[in-house]
Amino acid sequence: MNANLILIFSFWLATTTIGIFIIPYYIELLKKLKIGKQIRENATIGKALEFMKLHEKKTWTPTMWGGIILVVVFFMVLMSVIFQKLGLINNSLLNQKETYLSLFTLASIGLLGGIDDYMNIKNVGWAKGMSVKVKLIGLFIFATLWALWFYYKLGWNVLDGAGNYVRTLSIPFQTNLELGIYFIPLFIFIILATSNSVNITDGLDGLSGWLLLFSYSVYAYITYDHGLFLLCALCMTIIWALIAFLWFNVKPAQFYMGDIGSLSLGANLWIMAMLTNTLFVLIIIGALFIFETLSVIIQLTSKKLRKGKKIFRIAPFHHHLEAIGWSEETVVFRLWLIGVILAIVGMIFYKLQ
Repeated sequence: MNANLILIFSFWLATTTIGIFIIPYYIELLKKLKIGKQIRENATIGKALEFMKLHEKKTWTPTMWGGIILVVVFFMVLMSVIFQKLGLINNSLLNQKETYLSLFTLASIGLLGGIDDYMNIKNVGWAKGMSVKVKLIGLFIFATLWALWFYYKLGWNVLDGAGNYVRTLSIPFQTNLELGIYFIPLFIFIILATSNSVNITDGLDGLSGWLLLFSYSVYAYITYDHGLFLLCALCMTIIWALIAFLWFNVKPAQFYMGDIGSLSLGANLWIMAMLTNTLFVLIIIGALFIFETLSVIIQLTSKKLRKGKKIFRIAPFHHHLEAIGWSEETVVFRLWLIGVILAIVGMIFYKLQ
């Protein structure tokens, strides 16, 4: 086994052990501090009465699990720096080319999500949490910073026919598409979309956690295949933190991911796609996240333009399925199956392009 695989599996083993060991203590701490989920009463338009009826029993379930993944990830980064200084490993997880952008995204957007979670716990705000407008402004600011960093410091440098380096986007089965400065708004738009889509999907026990696990598993392979071994090790760290979380998140969930996890992990998926130039793979494996977001957009548009009339009983779509009679377990398991299929299709697409 080569040194890169040893490094990756060492982080995997350490993350799993740490996660399984500390999570029960973290759950007890959350309960002691009364850090529990508050079920929203207000929708973006009108009242969320049917949603409350379905999920009122989940009130006060501990939340903010995403705080653990950030603690574990950054603890592993710190330990890798120490081990590098001691000469035990050649490279730490703190690397400008591969991991800076991912770590900054997890930290900054995780902080934004943590503030939103805290506002929910304390019943702050009209909708028990940060308003959509404020959240989007915060995400936009961070996304702009990362887009500028990526474009001017890390962007895809491909030689064109004249021998000049250009910023390009990989197009399936075609030549690369040169975006130039337009890459920056594309980066901002997609990081807003991915972070919010995972956040929207995080509504049933085990649903978003498993879908994230499938997506990050695909990117663990892709980053390794690109020779980004440190990014792969970071990806594996996230995967095994997710597995430790899911051990306690299956129905009935002992705690929830919270915005601190869903926003940061969703945004970080886009960073993985950018660093490997695999936007279209991300679209495939994240199709469920995209559809969930579209269901909310369709619902809101219908209510605004049709005087309150709805397309779905509840949006996002997974709650609509509950409202028409599907059990929570049925919804989650069937969406897992779709998620697995999409991950497989995404892998096949990646190998064929």
